[in-house]
Amino acid sequence: MSFDSLNLIAPILNAVKAEGYETPTPIQLKAIPLVLARKDVLACAQTGTGKTAAFALPILQLLSEGNAGRPIAPRPIRVLILTPTRELASQIAESFTNYGQGLHIRNTVIFGGVNQNPQVRAVKQGVDVLVATPGRLLDLMNQRLVSFNGLEIFVLDEADRMLDMGFIHDVRRIITAIPKKRQTLFFSATMPPEIRKLSEQILTQPVRIEVAPVSSTAEKIEQAVYHVDKKQKMSLLIDLLSRDEFERTLVFTRTKRDANRVSDSLSAAGIESEAIHGNKSQNARERALEKIKAGEIKALVATDIAARGIDITGVTHVVNFDIPNIPESYVHRIGRTARAGKEGTAYSLCAADERQFLLDIERLIRLKIRVLETPRDLPMAPKTETKNREREYRDPRAQNQKRRTRSGGSTSERSGGSDRGGYSASSGTGFGGGGSASRGPSSRPSHSNPSNSNSVRPVSAFPVSDSRPAGKPAFGPVTATPRASSPPSKGPVANPSSQSAHSTHPRAASAGPKKNVRT
Repeated sequence: MSFDSLNLIAPILNAVKAEGYETPTPIQLKAIPLVLARKDVLACAQTGTGKTAAFALPILQLLSEGNAGRPIAPRPIRVLILTPTRELASQIAESFTNYGQGLHIRNTVIFGGVNQNPQVRAVKQGVDVLVATPGRLLDLMNQRLVSFNGLEIFVLDEADRMLDMGFIHDVRRIITAIPKKRQTLFFSATMPPEIRKLSEQILTQPVRIEVAPVSSTAEKIEQAVYHVDKKQKMSLLIDLLSRDEFERTLVFTRTKRDANRVSDSLSAAGIESEAIHGNKSQNARERALEKIKAGEIKALVATDIAARGIDITGVTHVVNFDIPNIPESYVHRIGRTARAGKEGTAYSLCAADERQFLLDIERLIRLKIRVLETPRDLPMAPKTETKNREREYRDPRAQNQKRRTRSGGSTSERSGGSDRGGYSASSGTGFGGGGSASRGPSSRPSHSNPSNSNSVRPVSAFPVSDSRPAGKPAFGPVTATPRASSPPSKGPVANPSSQSAHSTHPRAASAGPKKNVRT
């Protein structure tokens, strides 16, 4: 079946063909007629299934039909599309631009991390379609710079990721501010209870469609795993990427700091690469994407959140430098290759302490991943580098319990390719609050104890002269001699016997002025 059978108008069909698409995907076949019929849609579809075009094409047609007799500018916002990350928002806006050639339909995208003034000017000039991330949109709404009085269609994309990243409360606030009489399109890769409840609250007699459940991986992805010592991962990665068949590769790491280190190590080994994560500026992220698309670099090193929404044509390989501890993340990661019917390969580097994560993944995808023999004589990473990586390890599932502790309840991963930038719980740069400082993966924080979920903080978070109770250093023994003039601590210490030798330093109630702690 071709796009011609979907009753799309000629300008849209021409734009689709110009983009190189000839046959609609299953989600497009099911969703496009429903959207054109102005039905509410609940779609369970993972990334890489063509869901952006599944709602973009029919929305463009509906807007085109309704634009007859309307002035070109200014116009009220008629379509609002909410996405969790900057990259995904930019990709969707680009799709509307490409598919809407010649239709005189205006769109703009707004997200945090950049100056809001150009975005405000674009909105005031009048747009038909607004693509936004929740944080920046709420900011503009609170400033009364955005009005949705003329809204006709609301699209919530990647709803499950909104929940994972802590945006679900922001989403609810936005929904209460838009007209109740509207068409709603709801897209999510998974349907956890809270997402199902939200869909029931905002959809009216929806038609549910499901394509490629998250437990399935693309048939044309060849999957394999190396069981490798943690200290040899970097050497193995360099060995892999030195091969000619690795033309355009996405490397996934668990933390932002690891993304930087892996990229630096690859570049030092003569393999051109760039890192992309929430601490990078928007311009830096866009430059990195352009480089990988143009073939100027061989590898793009990314965190899970930063890579959300990235659409890079021709990715030949995906390498999981760290095994994701959330099985669904594995499916999302390797789905970056073998897109549009092409073939791809996904390699995973599995250390001993990650084998349970691998078993969880195999249970989800119902497939035993092929084990490859690790090359012999791989050099070990420097001891200090391995220790630093172990100290930075954190379990994002435990981190979820502490995400709403900053910025008025916003998530700690908000910066990870999303809209406000700043703090990252997984980057190892956050400020831990009173939990024990686990040293290595064998003592990962318990999921049942939220107080431990943000336990690791960098040594640099404390000034060298910070007074600590004797024998209670932040990380191991402290060799610095305390100043003799430091006054004794005042007030009782609650349950001092419960603090281990590696527990993080409780805030001292000293008589001196309070020290500034960089967070």
